[in-house]
Amino acid sequence: MSKEVTITINDQKIKAPPGEKLLWVALDNDIYIPHLCAIKDENRPSAACRLCFVEIEGTDRPVTACTRTVEEGMVVRTDTEEVSRVRLVNVQLVLANHNQDCQTCSRNGRCKLQEVSNFVGVNPENMEGIRRSQVEQVIDDSNPFFHRDNSKCILCGICIRACEEINGVSAIDFANRGYQTSVSVVGDKPLLESKCESCGECLERCPTGALYRREEILPEREVESVCAYCGVGCGIYLGVRGEKVVSVRGNQDNPANWGDLCVKGRFGFDFINHPDRLTTPLIKKNGKFEEATWEEALGLVAEKINKLRKEEGPQVLGGVSSARCTNEENYLFQKLFRSMGTNNVDHCARL
Repeated sequence: MSKEVTITINDQKIKAPPGEKLLWVALDNDIYIPHLCAIKDENRPSAACRLCFVEIEGTDRPVTACTRTVEEGMVVRTDTEEVSRVRLVNVQLVLANHNQDCQTCSRNGRCKLQEVSNFVGVNPENMEGIRRSQVEQVIDDSNPFFHRDNSKCILCGICIRACEEINGVSAIDFANRGYQTSVSVVGDKPLLESKCESCGECLERCPTGALYRREEILPEREVESVCAYCGVGCGIYLGVRGEKVVSVRGNQDNPANWGDLCVKGRFGFDFINHPDRLTTPLIKKNGKFEEATWEEALGLVAEKINKLRKEEGPQVLGGVSSARCTNEENYLFQKLFRSMGTNNVDHCARL
């Protein structure tokens, strides 16, 4: 492992891994630098929002922190007079034709644009004369999981890069030019008619309310868990409110997925709250199913298997495993049946 470098940010000495971008080093050390378009660990930072400007000793102009790699002895100032002026102007330009209806926006209170605007000091006085009329935008509600409202889009390009670099689909891109520029699919069709896979990676990273869930309920707490849809073992956080699961987000520290999720893992959680969902093993007694403990249920299965094996022979036994199990669990499953003398083992993914 390469030796860490030492840099100075606002007179504070900081150790940083070599090759890391300055923006993430500052944020990891609780030094806020406003930004809207940056994605951590992306291949090609775009610096589209032009808000993460900082001054570095020895350079003749401000530079973007999301593209600058830390170097030994680097001295950085994040909030000089020139940097603050440039940031304010850039935020004003973003807000010039932005949808002003913040109160009913799904991201109100959790919006990166609000956060940045408050930090740089946007107020009614310095926005006077800058506001422009909005381009007429139609909300795309074709996707079954989330809406797309381009009137709240700031053209940061996060959704485009997430679709290309994270999911490898490239379903969306910039369309048109100048004041008419927007994020669109090929032919400006509804999202549902494109090759979008509804994974929601763009939704998770959108800094404004341009992309928002059809039904969004804020959780009161989160519980760490593992997605049960397949054997990959993606780490997730289940958002819980009362007795219901109301949201799912990826666990960025889980090495199986690093926070990324597919459409099932992100949006397919309604079954958890279904009243008919079985949450306790059932054993049929006197023609009726009765609740039992796992020990009772597994004990009954073992008893039936042993009885059949002794009376009919091992070849009458067979097992079908599941794609929702891990590779290790499937290996143990087939090993169990082969140890009982049968090769009648199959898997639901093959059927």
